[in-house]
Amino acid sequence: MSVPRRRRRLPDEVRAAAVRAVLSLAFTLVGVVVATLASYAGSGMLVPALMAMGLGVFGTMWCLLEILISRQIAAQRARVPGSAHPTAGGRPPSEPLAARPFPRADGSVYQQPHQSHRPAYQPPQPRPRIPAPRP
Repeated sequence: MSVPRRRRRLPDEVRAAAVRAVLSLAFTLVGVVVATLASYAGSGMLVPALMAMGLGVFGTMWCLLEILISRQIAAQRARVPGSAHPTAGGRPPSEPLAARPFPRADGSVYQQPHQSHRPAYQPPQPRPRIPAPRP
């Protein structure tokens, strides 16, 4: 029997955008119902209901676009190497471009005095295997 995986919690800005989209959709659906009933009754509420419905459709599309953008931003933020996400950043850390020495025309290297030079990333070396003593 398989255990269902827990869904990851959405980032706060994505959840807030989703709540706004649901509220806007509810507002639009209420406008549709009011416009339909006003058209059946021949009431003067038809024009304001149609305007509210049009604004609701525009607002709902805006909120859906906001959800897409905030999801992309949250996913990009999760891929940053310094983030706390366990799978964030796939490559070993490297030197920033500003810390690299400037090459000179004669082939020598000028190191900026205010920046410390860090050695390049070295993966850990495996320990040498020691053979077991023979009796």
